[in-house]
Amino acid sequence: MFYLVDIEDHVRVEPKLFGLPTLEAVEKQLKEIYADYYNKELGKAIAVIGVSSIGEGIIIPGDGAAYYNSKFKLLVWKPELHELVFGEIVEITNFGAFINLGTIKGIIHISQTMDDFVSFSKLNTLSGKSSKRILKNKDLCLARIVAISHKGNEPKIGLTMRQPGLGKIEWVKEDAIKRKKDNERASREESKSEKKEKTTKEKVGKK
Repeated sequence: MFYLVDIEDHVRVEPKLFGLPTLEAVEKQLKEIYADYYNKELGKAIAVIGVSSIGEGIIIPGDGAAYYNSKFKLLVWKPELHELVFGEIVEITNFGAFINLGTIKGIIHISQTMDDFVSFSKLNTLSGKSSKRILKNKDLCLARIVAISHKGNEPKIGLTMRQPGLGKIEWVKEDAIKRKKDNERASREESKSEKKEKTTKEKVGKK
């Protein structure tokens, strides 16, 4: 999920930025600090939206930098269990597929790529035995988060595409068309059954 977070912190502004107006210096420093920032509680930093206030600068002897107590807004993405995510397949391996979610990569185990028996080919694709569906690099997919591990600098996100309404976008569209046709067929069969029952009742009534 995306969140706008209000943060108050002492921002360490490096000496190389001293020649700039204070607001500009603090903003530049914040963009450097949060350029590739991830925190388990906060999430993945996307962008510094703006600085609302800056206090007096403090210089610590022996440091050389200036510290400004600042309030600012941060746009973050925090992965949540069961969240739906959209992304592009960027790597296929014999154990699954990696998908770029925009700011973080997720992994889809081979058993979770589709509701079928899946095999890995020498062409770096995953194919379903019964469905004949193929998953390859650059395919756009819809998936659901089923596992989050916070070991290391970034979370490891486990995904599934086996549930209804998930998978490669083309598959999702195909399934939607099939469901619509099945519903229409069932509706026609139900209508025929009702007409037949009505006719039978009318014949019985006339006797």
